[in-house]
Amino acid sequence: MSTVASPRPVTPNDVAPRHRTALDWRIRFGALSLIWGFSFLLIKVGTEGYAPFQVTLGRLLFGTAVLAAAMAVKRERLPRGARTWGHLAVAAFLLNALPFSLFAYSELTIPSTLAGICNATSPLWGMALSLVALSEDRPTRVRVAGLGLGFLGVLTVLGVWQGFHGLDATGTAMALLASLSYPVGWIYVRRTLAGTGHSHLSMTGAQLLLATVQLAFVTPLFTALPSHVAWVPLLAIAALGALGTGLAMLVQYGIVAEVGPTTAQMVTYFIPVIATAAGVAILGESLAWSTPVGAVIVLAGAALTQAKPRR
Repeated sequence: MSTVASPRPVTPNDVAPRHRTALDWRIRFGALSLIWGFSFLLIKVGTEGYAPFQVTLGRLLFGTAVLAAAMAVKRERLPRGARTWGHLAVAAFLLNALPFSLFAYSELTIPSTLAGICNATSPLWGMALSLVALSEDRPTRVRVAGLGLGFLGVLTVLGVWQGFHGLDATGTAMALLASLSYPVGWIYVRRTLAGTGHSHLSMTGAQLLLATVQLAFVTPLFTALPSHVAWVPLLAIAALGALGTGLAMLVQYGIVAEVGPTTAQMVTYFIPVIATAAGVAILGESLAWSTPVGAVIVLAGAALTQAKPRR
């Protein structure tokens, strides 16, 4: 999600000190799943009153504000060095500005349920990239089988046997491209920003700040100011940014520090379930049998791609 994100966000220092908080990590894990699962509903509501770029800019503004407050409380400073900021600018584009905007544009024409399921393909894209030597992860037979199974699930969700009837190809492609952007960004971060010595909070705060600046330049070029304030969409954008971006990142970093990244990444498999339930129950989106069946296949394939080889 990082997300929407989703999936594990940028973690320049992959080894974090383990610590425990007063609130059990399982409760925080459940809260994180709900927050990111509902993010796709919030995007849909936000686009009902504002342009997609405006939704993304608002999301980043509120998310950056939360991280800035956290940095102030912990007395963290932004990272230094032009080289670090240059790499962070690329990470901000790949992990925040680009996928957030693509998901917002995609939900103009596709249901939030489909966007949430497309988000679950991120581990599949990461596995596919490893096959073309863009990642250090070594592919195994099980992981390659998971890749094939996952994309079979994607075809099931899209209803390939019906010739994609009733499906908006452009919106779906945008959602899948957004999911692809995450593993590309993670690989870039791992190769350029790992071991910088800066804290996760400092790096992520700077990353969101840069993404906000990028959208602040782009948004006025492609959108006009709204003629009136749509309060419900605005509240949805505020929740999307403050909860789904800012608070969610803080919660996930705490989980990663306590139980490790492997367990924390399991949140990916709960997001499409919650996104689908929220879209159907609250927004009244239709749900064909192929959507939940395909989603289960996608999640099974994604789980196999994360399987670790036996020693």
